[in-house]
Amino acid sequence: MPNIAPTIARQALRIASRRYPSPAFARTAGAAARRHYVSESKSSQATVNVDTAIKQEQRAFLDKTGERPSDATMPTTGMGADAMMSPSAGILKQATVMDQGSRPIYLDMQATTPMDPRVVDKMMPFMTGMYGNPHSRTHAYGWETDTAVEEARANIANLIGADPKEIIFTSGATESNNMSIKGVARFFGRGGKKKHIITAQTEHNGGGQERGLRSGTLAPPLAIGMGEAARICKEEMEYDTKRITALSNRLLEGLLSLEHTTLNGDRERHYPGCVNVSFAYVEGESLLMALKDIALSSGSACTSASLEPSYVLRALGSSDESAHSSIRFGIGRFTTDSEIDYVLNAVKERVTFLRELSPLWELVQEGVDLNTIEWSQH
Repeated sequence: MPNIAPTIARQALRIASRRYPSPAFARTAGAAARRHYVSESKSSQATVNVDTAIKQEQRAFLDKTGERPSDATMPTTGMGADAMMSPSAGILKQATVMDQGSRPIYLDMQATTPMDPRVVDKMMPFMTGMYGNPHSRTHAYGWETDTAVEEARANIANLIGADPKEIIFTSGATESNNMSIKGVARFFGRGGKKKHIITAQTEHNGGGQERGLRSGTLAPPLAIGMGEAARICKEEMEYDTKRITALSNRLLEGLLSLEHTTLNGDRERHYPGCVNVSFAYVEGESLLMALKDIALSSGSACTSASLEPSYVLRALGSSDESAHSSIRFGIGRFTTDSEIDYVLNAVKERVTFLRELSPLWELVQEGVDLNTIEWSQH
């Protein structure tokens, strides 16, 4: 199969360098390129000023073009100049775009997603020089980190229309779900009938962080990174939704052009970034193995290691056969038109090949109704 070359990122960066030639864009991240300054008077006046190579490039871009990077779109990629300017942008595209056949196209966004390079840039200082414990109240290292964490908390609250005091940082979705279960148990426990939650005897309450709901030392880079992701999401969600919807429709229309192919879920009321399709007379796991150049899954992200048919699809009314033949395509903000086209061509070719190996497909092609056949077990 043809390779996708040159990569989208390299092409965009070459075009950008021709349009905006300037030594200011050289990535010389020496000592002067990454400095941070902290007010050390008292915690209430703590301020953080991080001067990094990415910020210097953003200022140079504005001086050179008269446009803010966040308002400019790089040619061919559709990505904002703000994101493409990031030191992480090249790594991101090398990892997600197939280059000389060395990397598969990534369409497994329900399992995990590539991080926006601006989020990485926001997190990096707090993984290197600004490593203070936000709960340390006696020195500037703690103050600067606490200030950044609270800014992140405010960004997340602003995204969902909540009060910053309502945002509780946990280790992830599992802990958040467990917290919700405990909350419900305590609520119903007020009715007089005692409820029990089974825990280990070594369980302890910790130091009372996160308003006593989630004790334990906070991970500042994670909280700060989520805050930056929330800020970007609030600004770009509408555009991303429209773009992902267009890519989703393009993919879905191409897949459904194959006969005996169905969409799992409602066409109008499904999340466009998740396209789950069943290819009749093709085993889903076999199709995944045939599509080694594309990263996909056949089940939910938390049960992808199981060979059982998706319980989600069965709950939606799909038969075991349909669930077994399903493939999930995940589309994200960095998925490109060329990747969708490549995936369509590859899937059509492999589905056609695998069906030709299936005796059931041969019967269907001969006009036999499989529902009228009585299958004997051996």
